[in-house]
Amino acid sequence: MNESTEQQLRREIEELRRQLHVQHDPHGGVPAERWKPSGLTISALMLGIVVLLAGAFFAGYIPLERRDSTVQAEAEEHEKALPRVEVLHVGRAKSESGLELPGTMEAIIEASILARADGYLKTRLVDIGDRVKSGQPLAEIDAPELNQQIHQAEAAVEQAEAALEQAQAGLEQGKTTLNLAKVTAGRFHTLAQQGVASKQDDDQYQAQFAAQTANVQALEKAVSAQRSNVAANKANLARLQELQSYLIVKAPFDGVITTRNVDIGVLVTAGTTLLYKIAQSGTLRTFVNVPQVSSNSVRVGQGAALTLSNFPGRRFHGTVVRTAHSIDPTTRTMLVEVDVPNPDGALFPGMYADVDLSSPRVDPPLTVPAQAILFRTDGAQLASVTPDGTVHLRKVTVGHDYGDRVEILQGIEEGATVIASPGDAAQEGNKIVPVEVQPAPAK
Repeated sequence: MNESTEQQLRREIEELRRQLHVQHDPHGGVPAERWKPSGLTISALMLGIVVLLAGAFFAGYIPLERRDSTVQAEAEEHEKALPRVEVLHVGRAKSESGLELPGTMEAIIEASILARADGYLKTRLVDIGDRVKSGQPLAEIDAPELNQQIHQAEAAVEQAEAALEQAQAGLEQGKTTLNLAKVTAGRFHTLAQQGVASKQDDDQYQAQFAAQTANVQALEKAVSAQRSNVAANKANLARLQELQSYLIVKAPFDGVITTRNVDIGVLVTAGTTLLYKIAQSGTLRTFVNVPQVSSNSVRVGQGAALTLSNFPGRRFHGTVVRTAHSIDPTTRTMLVEVDVPNPDGALFPGMYADVDLSSPRVDPPLTVPAQAILFRTDGAQLASVTPDGTVHLRKVTVGHDYGDRVEILQGIEEGATVIASPGDAAQEGNKIVPVEVQPAPAK
């Protein structure tokens, strides 16, 4: 268009020159003196040229501008027709594993105090809630028949000791008789060899010596049996005396009485009747069942923070002291023990606590909000969005479910744009207008 306008201007200039020439030489005679245009004529010509150029410019620019405006308006109408969908970027979880589980507190040491002797409860010296020291008397049992058994055992010991003394006296007498029989047998043996005594007398005294020797050995066995009898009676007496010491029930360690099960006058039976329960609560141990998926992230020595509903805003700190190193096949969990210092006694055995076992992670997993995942017949999918707004459905592998967020093991890369809450717009190849939203912080 620009070239045709220029040619048209040139033709008009030539036509003007020709007309001027004809005006000065209308009859075509000898050419007159060469005409020189005046300054006014040149200015008029320049103005005409500018006007023509301006007209040509507007003749080409205005249709082009209108066409661009039309195309832009159509694009805007097309964009307005596309759905506006909220999108977000796939990111990684926090560098700490957010592992918070329920736990039950128990005393570090707890024991049931049972009666060790039969009788009636004579005195109760402590009650529930009392703090006691190791060896402190807790109750007294009245057992008069036990005292009679002790007297009987003492008499049996005296009898056994008397029988032992009698057996020892018999042994001494037997040894004396044995010495006499030995000497007599030796004399008659010498006389028999000399022919003074008969062979029969010699054999008779030799037999008496042998019989007396056997008698002494029997007496020695009797003494040994009596000594054993004395030891047995003394052991029985010691047992009864030890049993008598159990009539005073004492605390096995420092702690707090958590249960009192008897009153004065109650008949108690050895090994059956529960008198008290005592617990040592200076340190409490909290048992937590860690799911199999998180069992590798818990190690002995790591810290733990405990929160309780009745202590709002307060956190108690403990330490993982041991783990079961095995998974319960029924619950697929691993038992973990967390020890929590309790110097002020604010915590009680049996309390429920939320235990935070968060630990640093070298490679945090990718996570997306739970509502961003599509569960269809061919598995879990994410609706990713390209820069031009095209939707592509991508199959992903889901890991641990944290409730509000879900781990993505594979199928998507970090930083990818996905639809925050896919609905009908999540169809392969659909066009959308992405509206980026800030995701909520991961819990």
